[in-house]
Amino acid sequence: MKNDPQFDFWYAVNNTEVVSAPERRLETFGTTLVNYHLVTELMDSVNKVRVRVGKLKAFRPEIVMPASIDEMMLDGFGHDARNYADWLHKHAQEMQILKYGFKVQKQEIHDYILTDSLETVVNRVKSEVLEQGDPLGAVLVGVDRPWEVCLLKLMVELVQHSVAANIQDIRQLQRDHKTHLHQQIEQAFLAASRDSSKIQELADILRKNGIFEHYEDRFFSVVRTSK
Repeated sequence: MKNDPQFDFWYAVNNTEVVSAPERRLETFGTTLVNYHLVTELMDSVNKVRVRVGKLKAFRPEIVMPASIDEMMLDGFGHDARNYADWLHKHAQEMQILKYGFKVQKQEIHDYILTDSLETVVNRVKSEVLEQGDPLGAVLVGVDRPWEVCLLKLMVELVQHSVAANIQDIRQLQRDHKTHLHQQIEQAFLAASRDSSKIQELADILRKNGIFEHYEDRFFSVVRTSK
């Protein structure tokens, strides 16, 4: 059983605790570097504790589009799931599903070993991180092998802490973009109605944003009037 990779994986996950999570959430429109301190007991030694210090890179969260939701959520389902896919498309504006990506920065990892009890070392590391005042600092207690799996607990907590605000930021950006686009379109219609040479520019704006059909009647009305 001890040589079973799957056993090692779940053993690491179930024996990991985030004792001090970052104060700041993940960035919505950029990458975030989280500075972690992973405290583990050496497997074959008494009162020997390893502290790994490294960086976890969280990439900018991506919006999963309705077509991608089909692929992810309907893989393996039968034809009856088609109605569910259609529902996803109709309600896409009401849904925001984000995909987060993480990477362990290998070149940023270093470790040291202390001779003391696990509890004492954890408290010491927590105090050091607190004194540093790092809003993206984290302290975990886990297993010495496979230690990288322990970071999954940190990833989950980071996403849970960040997702609501990330979605709010994205929705605000979408609202701002929609308002700006509406203003741009109205100005383009006004310009085209006054100068026929601006009609092509209006058409380009509508096609670029995939909304030509929505404004088609109004557009051709401007074209007819210009003639």
